[in-house]
Amino acid sequence: MIDVNLQLDLALRLVIAAALGAAVGAEREIHGHPAGIRTHMLVALGSALFTVMSIHGFNTDGAATGPIDPTRIAAQIVSGIGFLGAGAILKDGVVIRGLTTAASLWATSAVGMAAGAGEHIIALVGGLIILTSLWPINALAERLRGTHLPELQLRLGLERVEAIGDISTVLTNYKLDIASVQTQRLGKDSYRADLSVRGRSNASMVSALEAISKIPGVDVVSTSRSD
Repeated sequence: MIDVNLQLDLALRLVIAAALGAAVGAEREIHGHPAGIRTHMLVALGSALFTVMSIHGFNTDGAATGPIDPTRIAAQIVSGIGFLGAGAILKDGVVIRGLTTAASLWATSAVGMAAGAGEHIIALVGGLIILTSLWPINALAERLRGTHLPELQLRLGLERVEAIGDISTVLTNYKLDIASVQTQRLGKDSYRADLSVRGRSNASMVSALEAISKIPGVDVVSTSRSD
């Protein structure tokens, strides 16, 4: 006999999980990340559905021959979501992107599990904390890292693309942050690299440029500041 009230309660849990996942995904979507509304919604919904099935789907009312552990399926979500999170991590030159998105997917799966277990308040609070970490806390972190500082745009000519590693070492030694790196092959033994660099000291930028210009096979084509 189907318990209609129970089914409606479980359906509500899935809706709450999907809504909270979509809210987190909307923030990622606004900031142009590949894992957006649909991905986070599906992660939260899938986690909630697995949790619901763990608790209620295999309840045989004593007909089973052995003990039933309702946490077995839900426990696999924690490790299983790691594969999806790994797919959100990308390496763009010397810059690693997607770590925060991968973490938000992992945390969103926990929100879905909480909603699936009927812990609506915990799920709501968890979702709000995730959104806070992605928006206001992220703005604070960027200010602490100095990402609000003007950027220095560098265009370099390279004879070998491996020189990017030497350039990165120089910038790190002068405590400059690389905001982005783009490389383009122009021909045989000819490459172009466009870098956005941030630093708190003009003197360190000037010294870094002098050091970069001394790297064999590297020419400083142009520099410009962006406010």
